[in-house]
Amino acid sequence: MRLVHLVRIPVLAAADGAAWEAVLVLGLEAERHGVTVVRRCVDVVDLLAVAISGQARVALISADLRRLDADAVDRLIAADVAPVGVLARGVTAVEDRLRAMGIVHLVTDDADPGVVALVIQEALRDHDKRATGVRATRGFGVTGSSTDAVAPDLAPIRAAAASTDQCRGSVVAVWGPTGAPGRSTVALTLADELARAAHDSLIIDADVYGGVLAQLLGLLDDSPGLAAACRHAGSSKLDTDVLAELCWQVSPTLRVLTGIPRAQRWPELRAAALEAVLATARRLAAFTIVDCGFCLETDEELSFDTMAPRRNGLTLAALDAADVILAVGSADPIGIQRLVRGLSELRDAEVSAPIWVVLNRVRKGVVPGNPEVELASALERFAGRAPVALLPFDQDSLDAALAAGKTLGEAAPASTFRASVIELATELAGPSARPVPHRRRAERTRGVRRSGVRGGPGATR
Repeated sequence: MRLVHLVRIPVLAAADGAAWEAVLVLGLEAERHGVTVVRRCVDVVDLLAVAISGQARVALISADLRRLDADAVDRLIAADVAPVGVLARGVTAVEDRLRAMGIVHLVTDDADPGVVALVIQEALRDHDKRATGVRATRGFGVTGSSTDAVAPDLAPIRAAAASTDQCRGSVVAVWGPTGAPGRSTVALTLADELARAAHDSLIIDADVYGGVLAQLLGLLDDSPGLAAACRHAGSSKLDTDVLAELCWQVSPTLRVLTGIPRAQRWPELRAAALEAVLATARRLAAFTIVDCGFCLETDEELSFDTMAPRRNGLTLAALDAADVILAVGSADPIGIQRLVRGLSELRDAEVSAPIWVVLNRVRKGVVPGNPEVELASALERFAGRAPVALLPFDQDSLDAALAAGKTLGEAAPASTFRASVIELATELAGPSARPVPHRRRAERTRGVRRSGVRGGPGATR
């Protein structure tokens, strides 16, 4: 029995003038394949603009389309348009590149229109299934519920870190509300202590508002860093060797991927590209620590008629990709209030990773009585959570480290703040983690180090 299609699937074509486009469009329109080409787009910008308008459900995209990258594919999918790649027959390298961008369904440029129509229908079905699955799963099983007061089991994380081949390392996102609660300091010290415990570690500065990791370590803040890694990821050219070259080698087991030197450069950092960077980082290091921005708002679209650039998309992508999230709050009445509200926003963001609350700058004077008891009680009462770490206020040690451009393990080994972070690192990595001393490779170039210029990304400090 012949199937009669009452509704045709609206399709976009973007081929940049390729010869196959006209032939395929005519073939799809000439027969009853259940597909209609509603627009032939001239470039990626035109393709995204039409996709956002809601005129189509599938896009036929030439592998040779200029400026086609993972971010463009991510925007198509976000606009509820399923991408289908069109490439020459037998070109394996191009096929791998398209799949790396996120284009799963592919057809050759000499395929019969009927075959192309079947692939289009299959791509749309798979796209709708994935979209339905995301909507169904992101509404429950969220570790950020207000009743979750016990630190979750980290057996999967420890197992990944203990793996001998380290094929899939763990990602730890360090987040905190507005007010500078000390996210970067906690992230850097944690990464350093994991590295000292013989775990290959990588720390990434993904704060799009005010990243300071380069300044904390006295590094050049105009090195390519994360922006270059995102560019390589967007063109599917990022692998572990390239990522390692873009990092500063602080110690034999610690790498640093610096962020953007100026906040206005945030459009260079795309969420889809960060996901690819983190996937590569898992193969490079046992632990990847991501220093995130504070803002979780997703209302950029209110100011735009089309799909808006998402400044906070980088933070949300890091939280989505994380195996565990450290929510850092300042241990004072104002900081606790901001943290409680921030945890509510974090819960609304529907992240699935376990959330560990860390109270920073614990000290007497700002709260009555025993500060640790009072702070833990307040957090339990207003957020339904117990802190997994209470980090003491050790300003002298932190000042010494900042002045020298070193980590606490180098500048102030006896710091009480550092001792508490070591305990936190042990909880993350397991009881086998023990800090071991290591010397910076930069000690061989003391004269260069004084000037603040320590080689470059890919070189030792």
